[in-house]
Amino acid sequence: MRFLLLVAVVAASATVCAAQLRRNHYAGVCPNVETIVRGAVAKKFQQTFITVGALVHLYFHDCFVQGCDASVLIASTANNTAEKDNSANLSLAGDGFDAVIKAKAALDAVPRCRNQVSCADILTMATRDAIALAGGPAYAVELGRLDGLSSTAASVPGKLAPPSSSLDKLTALFASNGLSQTDMIALSGGHTVGLAHCSTFASRLRPTVDPTLSPKFAAQLQSWCPPNVDARTAVPMDTVTPRAFDNQYFKNLQTGMGLLSSDQLFYTDPRSRPTVDAWAKSEAAFDQAFVTAITKMGRIGVKTDASQGNIRRNCAAFN
Repeated sequence: MRFLLLVAVVAASATVCAAQLRRNHYAGVCPNVETIVRGAVAKKFQQTFITVGALVHLYFHDCFVQGCDASVLIASTANNTAEKDNSANLSLAGDGFDAVIKAKAALDAVPRCRNQVSCADILTMATRDAIALAGGPAYAVELGRLDGLSSTAASVPGKLAPPSSSLDKLTALFASNGLSQTDMIALSGGHTVGLAHCSTFASRLRPTVDPTLSPKFAAQLQSWCPPNVDARTAVPMDTVTPRAFDNQYFKNLQTGMGLLSSDQLFYTDPRSRPTVDAWAKSEAAFDQAFVTAITKMGRIGVKTDASQGNIRRNCAAFN
């Protein structure tokens, strides 16, 4: 009962926050904000496709720790070890951070937009734009978030589930953020882009191969990630269409090609398998569910009151 009450409270607070977010939030101060951000992300995308998965990963990690408030962008100082330097965030690719920095610089180059747009909103828009550039769904975003006033490595534990998590643990974690199991599976479909370091799935390859892995896929992964492989080595999370935001992730699960154990369990567990099958069959259905889920995720713990946050002049440092 206490858990259900917590979920209800979180969901209610998310609804209140959502009411304070709106699509045209910057119309009066920086009317071309979305065009400017989209242009900066497109330039970064042309430099490296890694930008797409990096932004999706970064946005998720930001929202699940202290809400969508750009706290993950803060750099550590001599007096504070920031969120981004917690071990759970060390896998976040630098290209995601760089995309936000470039978009912020593009906005600041326009006098009327300078220091008018929050880093939290820039990350939200940049993630949406990167997904569209990779062939994923285009969708409108709600804006009006303020940037958080704290960022500590100590705030991360318990907020991000490791790849070894069970379906029940994952479902409970997402529920605590007002997200359903369907939302969770849809957001996990974001793994259709991006990379994972060998260390995140090494236990599925050695000393014995995880029986839920396709033998052919396991052999391929073992060749890419031999024993004592460089810790920086990463492989595509979707090895079939790694440069496309599509529903291939779900088709991969059906054939034992989920890279992380927390991915593959969506198919091996009969409670979630019907959702995987439905989205493997229909990309349009997945796209719709993903847009719904990422919009809901974008409302988690947002700050809209001046006592809770502000608009940073530098996304990596507090004002």
